[in-house]
Amino acid sequence: MGAALLLTGCGDGQDPASVPEGWGTLETRSLSVGYPKNEGYAEQPAAERAKSNAAVALQSKDGIRTGMVSVQLDFATGVSDAAGAAAAAGAGIGMNSTRRATEDVRLAGPDDAGEARDARRIDYDFTADGQDDTPNVGTPMTGVLVAGVDSKGVPFVVRLNAVKDAVDAEDLDAFVESITVK
Repeated sequence: MGAALLLTGCGDGQDPASVPEGWGTLETRSLSVGYPKNEGYAEQPAAERAKSNAAVALQSKDGIRTGMVSVQLDFATGVSDAAGAAAAAGAGIGMNSTRRATEDVRLAGPDDAGEARDARRIDYDFTADGQDDTPNVGTPMTGVLVAGVDSKGVPFVVRLNAVKDAVDAEDLDAFVESITVK
């Protein structure tokens, strides 16, 4: 099996990410990322999403947004690497958040993308604020963000936020592994 794994990355200079079966893919100019379409997430039309988001997939139950995958591009100035992008993105997770882990990750992408494939992952917990169709104030939530800089120097942050325990650790890992930087 090891030889087969080595062969899959050869030939086209690409190292594409693995998107789990049943998932959809959000495409932006800087990256693509999978989202759990089979869990009720649906891509939000551009006209409906916040101006700061390049792509969004939402999960709603009874009119309440219980999960969200979002991609923001060029969200910070003066950022030139994954550490800087993660610092800027981490500052935005809020005062009511608790960081659980921070680690360096290597994203899928073209062989010549170099440092653009280096990113930082931050796992965190927070409580819902009850605004904008989110769960009731105080509802436990979980999140993971991946921040970096694409091959053209554009900083990005990709987030998955959901009601706590609605997305297990395996799916959070699959989400991170589904990102392909361009």
